[in-house]
Amino acid sequence: MPARGQKSIEFRRERQRSWKRLEHLVERVEKGGVESLRQAELMELPVLHRATLSALSVARSISLDRNLVAYLEGVTRRSYFCVYGVRRGLLETVRTFFLHRFPEAVARARWHVLVAALVTVLGVLVGFALTHADEDRYYSFVSEGMAQGRDPGATTEFLRNVLYHGGRTPVEELTAFATFLFQHNTQIGILCFALGFAFGVPVFYLLFTNGIILGAMAALYYGRGLSIDFWGWILPHGVTELLAIILCGAAGLLQAQAVLFPGRLGRLARLRIAGRQAGMIVVGCVALFFVAALIEGFLRQMSQSISLRYTVTAITAGAWLFYFVAPWRLWGRHEQ
Repeated sequence: MPARGQKSIEFRRERQRSWKRLEHLVERVEKGGVESLRQAELMELPVLHRATLSALSVARSISLDRNLVAYLEGVTRRSYFCVYGVRRGLLETVRTFFLHRFPEAVARARWHVLVAALVTVLGVLVGFALTHADEDRYYSFVSEGMAQGRDPGATTEFLRNVLYHGGRTPVEELTAFATFLFQHNTQIGILCFALGFAFGVPVFYLLFTNGIILGAMAALYYGRGLSIDFWGWILPHGVTELLAIILCGAAGLLQAQAVLFPGRLGRLARLRIAGRQAGMIVVGCVALFFVAALIEGFLRQMSQSISLRYTVTAITAGAWLFYFVAPWRLWGRHEQ
């Protein structure tokens, strides 16, 4: 066999697997668009493209078989348009993110979301049970600044007035309050995300203690016969706000899993992949916090109707359920 042919066979044998992998990804992009690739595959595509381009350069420099060079030229030409194709505009990028990327990232982290939700619910139950058994424990769970007078020493009338005071609050104050909630709750979510690398321990702590605070306040109002009023005050914005915090907790747990169980890829490589998915979830959660702040600062505070508050709660819960569940069934091809 001629020396050039032997070189081509050896060269192909050493690198053919990555070329085939690149060709497979390119075919999927050509058929279904970039959305047809999972997050890890999107990160893999430019790496394979550069490796194949390097192989093409070597093949040309040492004058390997023409068929091999032509094959590599064809693959890299197709992959170039997949990697460096026409850039999307801002509106198209935002649309794609919220219609595909964000809900798909949440769906892939569904078990982490479930764990984060269970930890939060457990905190609520513990806070409720302990405070209901002894109201003095309320002071251990809810700080004075957060309680703002809503504590066991307050009268039932005062606690009721707090729930319905929103209708007499000026719009300017509502705007400031919405801004405060947006910043405060976003910080909690970001902490859950940022501290996930510490084996997930801070994430569990933040979710659990956040649940305990809610449970303690629920127990306080339950003891005064105001449970229906309390949940009507909390849930219109709380559905969105708690969902965002739970999703941020799931993002932190994704990173914790990458640190604890890196697998064959190695800890740093796994963290890069998990961090990208987690970051996508957190960016989406910022929008959820913003929506929750708007509901809290305007719609809920300006309405004293308990039936309207529960109607808003039902609509909000249904909307998020449809957004995260129904679209995932319709767009399931993107995970293939």
